[in-house]
Amino acid sequence: MKPCLISGRFPIFGTLALSLLSSAVSSASESSTEAPFVLDPVEIRSPRADGYNNKQSSVATRTNTPLIDTPQSVSVLSRDFLTDTAVTNIGEATRYIPGVGVAQGEGNRDAVVLRGNSSTGDYFVDGLRDDVQYYRDFYNSERLEALKGPAGMIFGRGGPGGVLNRVTKQATPGSPPIYEVSALVGSWDQYRTTFDFNPAFSADAAVRLTGVYEDSGSYRDGVHLQREGLNPTAGFRLGERTLLRAGFEYFHDERVADRGVPSLNGKPFETDASTFFGDPGRSPTDTDVLAFTASLDHAFSHGATLRNSTRYATYDKFYQNVFPGAINPAGTRVAISAYHQATDRENLFNQTDYVVDFSTGPVEHKLLLGLEVGRQETDNFRATGSSTAVGMTSLGSVSSANPRYSGPLFFQQSATDADNHSVAKVAAVYVQDQVQLLPKLQLIAGARFDHFTVDFTNHRTGASLDTTDDLVSPRAGLVYKPVERVSLYTSYTLSYVPRAGEQLASLSATNAALEPEQFENLEIGAKWDLTEKLSFTAAGYQLDSSNQAITNPAAPTTLLLVDGQQVRGLELGAAGHITSRLTLTVGYAYQDGETQSANGAIPAGTRIQQLPRNTFSLWNRYDFTSAWGAGLGVIYRDELFAAADNTVTLPDFVRYDAALFYRLNHHLQAQLNIENLFDTGYYATAHNNNNITPGSPLAIRLGITARF
Repeated sequence: MKPCLISGRFPIFGTLALSLLSSAVSSASESSTEAPFVLDPVEIRSPRADGYNNKQSSVATRTNTPLIDTPQSVSVLSRDFLTDTAVTNIGEATRYIPGVGVAQGEGNRDAVVLRGNSSTGDYFVDGLRDDVQYYRDFYNSERLEALKGPAGMIFGRGGPGGVLNRVTKQATPGSPPIYEVSALVGSWDQYRTTFDFNPAFSADAAVRLTGVYEDSGSYRDGVHLQREGLNPTAGFRLGERTLLRAGFEYFHDERVADRGVPSLNGKPFETDASTFFGDPGRSPTDTDVLAFTASLDHAFSHGATLRNSTRYATYDKFYQNVFPGAINPAGTRVAISAYHQATDRENLFNQTDYVVDFSTGPVEHKLLLGLEVGRQETDNFRATGSSTAVGMTSLGSVSSANPRYSGPLFFQQSATDADNHSVAKVAAVYVQDQVQLLPKLQLIAGARFDHFTVDFTNHRTGASLDTTDDLVSPRAGLVYKPVERVSLYTSYTLSYVPRAGEQLASLSATNAALEPEQFENLEIGAKWDLTEKLSFTAAGYQLDSSNQAITNPAAPTTLLLVDGQQVRGLELGAAGHITSRLTLTVGYAYQDGETQSANGAIPAGTRIQQLPRNTFSLWNRYDFTSAWGAGLGVIYRDELFAAADNTVTLPDFVRYDAALFYRLNHHLQAQLNIENLFDTGYYATAHNNNNITPGSPLAIRLGITARF
C-alpha cells in the first residue's frame, strides 16, 4: 500500500483535509460555547518585557498550551537571550539547554546530542521538517525550542532523544513597524550584519524582510566561513477569521570543513588551538537552501481552529575534507585521509491540524485531529581520497610538528562509497485529546499512525530496495496542579527510527527487512511559575532503545536485534526575571547512559560516547540603569568519551563569558561580548577519537543595532 499522493509525487493539500477534519468533529464542536474569536491578536509591548522566560509553546502539543500544562520537558531560548549572548548557531545556543550536548559534526553540519542520542537530522522550522545536514543560522528566528524525549506522536519518525524547532519571524497584519539593522565585528576578522524590515502596510496585509551576511575568519588556521540569507514573508487577513502567510528563504553557507586534532595516549593531542591537521585549502563545504512555506489559519465561529501548512525546500550540499586519523605511539606522525560527499534533497511536506474545545458533561476537552503527507527525494554520492589517479592508495602521514598535507589528491569510489537515490514518502494521521478530568488533574493522550515507505537504489551495485514501515507512536501524560502556578506531571512517549536512518541513506540488503529501532521515554517532572516572569522546571527520565542492529557473532553476514542503550537523567532549569533589573537562564543536567547489549568489541555496560555526566550553564543580565547593563555566563561540561570504545577522554572544562550593554536611546544600542573571558584552554567537541575540536581562545565581539 502506497501513501496517498497525487501522481506519486505531490501530496494532497488543504481541500480534502479541511472537509474530512471538519466533518469528523462537527458533532463535538457544536456542543462548544459560541464565542467571538479574533485570530492572532497583536500584543504591543515594550522591549525585553519577557526577557528569557517563555510561558507558552506549541512545539510539544500542536496546540497553544502553556508550558506549565505540558507533561514533557521543553526548553525555549528567546530572541532576547540569543541577542544578549550574540549566539548565531545551534551548537553554541544548545550549551544553555539542560540535557542537550554538542558534537563536532565533522566540521560541516549541526550535530547535537539529545539525551544521549546523537542527531544531525532532528531539526524543524515552524514545526515542519528541515533535516538535511548543514549549519543553520538564527538571523530569521524568533526563538529556539527544544522538546526533549521521543516525540513520535507530534513529529513522526526520528527524534529519539528530542527535536529542535526554530520559530521564525513572520509578517503579521496590524503589527507595529520594525526597521532594524545590526552590525557585528569580532576577533579573527569576524564581520556580520543582519536586518529586519517590517513596514506598516495595512491592517489586513503585512510584509517583512529579514537577512544576513557574514564573512568571518577563525582562531583555527586556514578556516573561514561566509554565509548569506534572505527571508521575505507576507501575511494577509482574509476576513476576520482567516490569516494567510507565505514566505521564501534563500540561504547559502560556505566554509572550511574543520575536523580538529587527533588523540594520543587517551587524550587530545597537545598542540596550539590554531593548528590544522590536513589541508584547509582542499576541505571546502557549501550548502544552498531554497525553501517556500505557506500556512492558512482559520477560526470557526464555534471556537475551533484549523491550520494547513506547507513547506517545499531544496537542499544542495557538498563537502570535502582532508583530515587526521590516528597518530603513531611516538606522537610524531599522523595518518591523513580524505573524502568528499554530495547530497541533493527535495522535501515537500503538508500538515493539517484541526483543534476544537468541547465538553462531555463536566469534563472539558481540547481535541487535535491531524494529517501529514510528505515526500523526500535524495541523491547521495561519496568518493574517497587517494594519492594516485588509478587505484586506491593511502595518502600516508604527515609530521605532527607540521601537519599540513600537500601531496597529490584524487577522488574515486571505494567498494563501500555511496552512490544512492532514494524516495521516501509518508502519510500520517494523528489524534490527541487534552482532558480536564478534575479541577486539578489534566490528561493528555494521543497516537499517531505513519505509513512510511522508502524506494532505495544503489547505483554503484545496481541493487534496489523497497521498505514499508507502519509506525504507531502513542503518548500519554498526567498533569496535577495542586495550585495554579505549580504542576506535577508524568508521561510516556515513544518514537521510531526506520532502517533508512535519519538521512535516508542507510538501507542495505542486510538490514532492509529489520524492524525500526524503537525509543521509549518515561518521565516525571515539576514546573513552577514562581512569578509571572520567573519559572522553574525539573524532570527525571529513563530513555531506553531497543531493536538495535548488531552483527551476529555466529553468522557475520547477518544482523541481530538487541536492546540498545539506556539513559537516565535529571534536568533542572530556571528562566526569567529575578527582579526588574536582573534576568537569567540557568540549567543543570545529570545524565548516566550505558549500552545494554554487547556489540562487537563494545561490551554491555559501556558508557555512551559524547555524554557528560554533569553539565551546568548560567547566563544572566543585570541592567544598572536604563542605559547600561552587563551580562555574565558560565558553562561547565564534565569529561566525556569521544567514541564508543571509551579509549579517549575529553577533559571537563569551565568557560566564562561576559557582556556589556549600552542603550543610547530607542534607536541606537551597542553591546560588547567576550567569549572565554579567562582564555581557558579546553576541547569543545568531538566526532570520534581523532577528530577533536579545541575550544576558542578569548574572543571579543562588538555589535551595534540601529532601529528607525
